[in-house]
Amino acid sequence: MVPTTHYLILSALLFCIGVAGFVSRRNLFIIFMSIELMLNGVNLSFLAFSRHFGSLDGHVYTFLVIALAAAEAAIGLAIVILIFKNATDTPEGEREALSLDHYNSLKY
Repeated sequence: MVPTTHYLILSALLFCIGVAGFVSRRNLFIIFMSIELMLNGVNLSFLAFSRHFGSLDGHVYTFLVIALAAAEAAIGLAIVILIFKNATDTPEGEREALSLDHYNSLKY
């Protein structure tokens, strides 16, 4: 039987890799993958604590987080595709289409 601390260490490692990818990259697809990695790290910790305490609460929370991640991925991917489709018509071309620096002016 694997101790709970091993699961929690792996969970923290997944979460930290996701945070590092989110902070360091400027590509929208990489940012979405980093968010998914962070959510999977949290799911692993929910399941580890659920197993440790012998409760099914962690499984319920994990199911809700997976549903949230699926909705986030679907809506986020739709927005990224629309942005990419509109950006390829501009002179900057496809290379700058997925960079967040290119869309900094959208918030004004």
